[in-house]
Amino acid sequence: EVQLVESGGGLVQAGGSLRLSCAASGFTFDDYDIGWFRQAPGKEREGVSCITSSDGSTYYVDSVKGRFTISSDNAKNTVYLQMNSLKPEDTAVYYCGAAPSCSWFSAEYDYWGQGTQVTVSS
Repeated sequence: EVQLVESGGGLVQAGGSLRLSCAASGFTFDDYDIGWFRQAPGKEREGVSCITSSDGSTYYVDSVKGRFTISSDNAKNTVYLQMNSLKPEDTAVYYCGAAPSCSWFSAEYDYWGQGTQVTVSS
């Protein structure tokens, strides 16, 4: 059974940090790139970051550059999203997804996790 399980969300004050985890199982981790998306109430799902399986290249949406860092532990089949200097506008449900290639388009992802809530208070 394919599973992507996110964890690490929570409530944090503006300026604080959280580290999200995405644990993958049931598919060949090395064959997929892993992306993080987020969805705020009433808004479309937005790509945040992605990391390639081939060479660890990383990509970020402009709004999180310099604040968020994506990384991968291939031995654990887990991808992390370190989020620093959090802002209220970062509040959303965060999802990880697996795709053949990194993409900002959610339709190109084959597998998704259930999401984890991140709430940043002002």
